[in-house]
Amino acid sequence: MFKKIPHTYVIVFTIVVLCAVLTWIIPGGAFERENVSVNGIDRSVVIPGSFHYTDKNPQTWQVFSALFDGFVDKADIIVFILIIGGAFWIMNESKAIDVAIGSVLRFTGRMGNRGLIRKIGVDNLIFLLIMTMFSFFGAVFGMSEETIAFTIIFVPMAVSMGYDSIVGVSLCFVAAALGFAGAFLNPFTIGIAQGLSDLPLFSGLEYRLVMWVIISAVGFAYILRYARRINKNPGRSPVREDDDYWRKLHSGTEVKIDYHTPASAWMTWILLIIVMVIFSVFKPMTALSFGEGELNIPAIPVLTGLFAVTGWITLRKSVHFFVIALLLFTIMYLITGVMGYGWYIMEIAALFFAMGLATGMAMSYDANKVTKLFLDGVRDIQSAALIVGLAGGIIIILQNGNIIDTLLFKLSESISGTGRLASVSMMYVVQNLINLVMPSGSAKAALTMPMMSQFSDLIGVSRQATVVAFQLGDGFTNMITPTSGVLLGVLSVAKIPYEKWFRWVLPLILILLVLGFLLLIPTVFMELKGF
Repeated sequence: MFKKIPHTYVIVFTIVVLCAVLTWIIPGGAFERENVSVNGIDRSVVIPGSFHYTDKNPQTWQVFSALFDGFVDKADIIVFILIIGGAFWIMNESKAIDVAIGSVLRFTGRMGNRGLIRKIGVDNLIFLLIMTMFSFFGAVFGMSEETIAFTIIFVPMAVSMGYDSIVGVSLCFVAAALGFAGAFLNPFTIGIAQGLSDLPLFSGLEYRLVMWVIISAVGFAYILRYARRINKNPGRSPVREDDDYWRKLHSGTEVKIDYHTPASAWMTWILLIIVMVIFSVFKPMTALSFGEGELNIPAIPVLTGLFAVTGWITLRKSVHFFVIALLLFTIMYLITGVMGYGWYIMEIAALFFAMGLATGMAMSYDANKVTKLFLDGVRDIQSAALIVGLAGGIIIILQNGNIIDTLLFKLSESISGTGRLASVSMMYVVQNLINLVMPSGSAKAALTMPMMSQFSDLIGVSRQATVVAFQLGDGFTNMITPTSGVLLGVLSVAKIPYEKWFRWVLPLILILLVLGFLLLIPTVFMELKGF
């Protein structure tokens, strides 16, 4: 027995070693695969009934190369984290985040004394608005990796408000994960799963909306209850000592800040307006995707106009408020890019990198100082990148050991021979187990849905029920599995040890798992629209 809880790196590397041991015990196996077009995109999917055993490929010295292989496999997320860290370090140097936190604290102090708001709690209202927004994003376009960037914003805000880093992570990452689990328009889970099951795209929307509301409400209640307890007694926080990092980093919130607006800030504002106007000319209309629907609006021109007005107002107050405006418009462009132009990690990283450079220009930092600050930020956040690479090595070991398909085959075999509800429940259990070693929703859909959808026909269960079992099984355990690069990236950015997070989130996961089972029951016994 350990005298002290192992470090996160020790835990993850131990899992790598255990997976390597499994490659010696579990026989190798593989499914045949074929390429099919799913919603206009070619994907490699499993051919049902094609499983066959293959030679073992036991992993030995590969446990030491797992970090390298994981880095290669997760290079996009790793570079994204490093760029985010560098960009926000430049912004942190400007003290704009401290100004924003101070403004939030003053606002909550004023609003907290007003009638109904005093009874509900202004902090609760703010947290509910933030969590609802992120849950909606998770449900509509599968927000996941993007929450790493928001962690740097909400963790120091929550700590400064008298809460802890767990609350800060919950506002963005957990809320988005709840929406991801209860998704109703997510093209990367619902879209692919229904496409592979030969179901109309995003059919059964009505019941999925009900699931999203219920799952979000339960998750929000759990988070708000914890936040209230920590606010009353900060000593009960399991990350009290870990949060000293954020208290020291933003201890200048109460220090007098030199509010001013240098000429470089005005020049930065003008330059950005010129760039935005050019983009507005080339992209006058944007088709924002909501499931199968599209909303054509002049998003870029509208954002350009709003930025011009907001920049003028904030620059007349201080460059610090202008930098805050830069951050807010970066977020708005991120949402527009993801929903309108299919942006992913590369484009989002480039956007935040540009935000960091614009911040440095506005603050009159010379090129050498901007470079030094960026490198300081990369150095500060590099542990998050390392843990993502190491976690990626877990998947590599399982894949190279030829045992992932064997595990899937054995799990799917265990489902047969049971009743309808028991079969759907077993599908739900299997999807949760698979998610522990394969957090990618789209990859898991391509791997499991061709078999699960046909199996549902044999037992007389709606294919929609099978999709719901996949959807719920794909969502909840993303918040706890150590193979998730996003989870470990978020925790490393927030400076939360995995073992402390595990103990905090486990009760919530158990509640959600039971809730998911209850939400599956109507899909088997009730007549639901689209099912």
